[in-house]
Amino acid sequence: MKRTNAEIQPIKLNQTLSRFTILFSLFGILVLASCGEDYLPKPRGYFRIDLPVKNYQLYQSQCPLEFEAPSYSKVQLFTENGSADSCWFNIIFPKFNARIYCTYLPVNNNITELADDAYQFAFKHEMKADAIQRTYFDDKSRGLYGIMYDIEGEAASQVQFFLTDSTKHYLRGALYFDNRPNQDSLAPVLDFIRQDIVRITETLRWK
Repeated sequence: MKRTNAEIQPIKLNQTLSRFTILFSLFGILVLASCGEDYLPKPRGYFRIDLPVKNYQLYQSQCPLEFEAPSYSKVQLFTENGSADSCWFNIIFPKFNARIYCTYLPVNNNITELADDAYQFAFKHEMKADAIQRTYFDDKSRGLYGIMYDIEGEAASQVQFFLTDSTKHYLRGALYFDNRPNQDSLAPVLDFIRQDIVRITETLRWK
């Protein structure tokens, strides 16, 4: 028995729709597969920071000390009532928006109290610190002793230190950045300035 056109047409239409559905599904899968990598989370990037060449020059002031300061920094001096017995100065790094706050005080049989103050100043950042490492200085030839505190994590100050001859002179310093702390983005600059702090400790002389 012969089929009429009315009987044959629906069969061809259903076959066409079925093939179209399969092809459309395959196309959708290929598109999603090819675009999948673009939706993967990307690591956070930071701007590249150009670090200057290391260079130092002797810094002398009315404070009873001298040291080699980085040439790309400037020292801002403050004194109390014009006295050289106690003075404050900042070592400023304009390019990095950072400064080292320094305090010089004479020792009057109170070295234990002064050293404890330095400890307290460093460990007040303990709540936000991942760890606090200590490096000890002991140079009998220069009459210089002290501790450097490396404060790891999102603390406001990442490096602090104090230096003393234990009988007459005492110097405390703390590094701060004038922006919100971020350990990853500041890491190269922090390491760079830390080297400068080490240079200060290596060249410091009492007057």
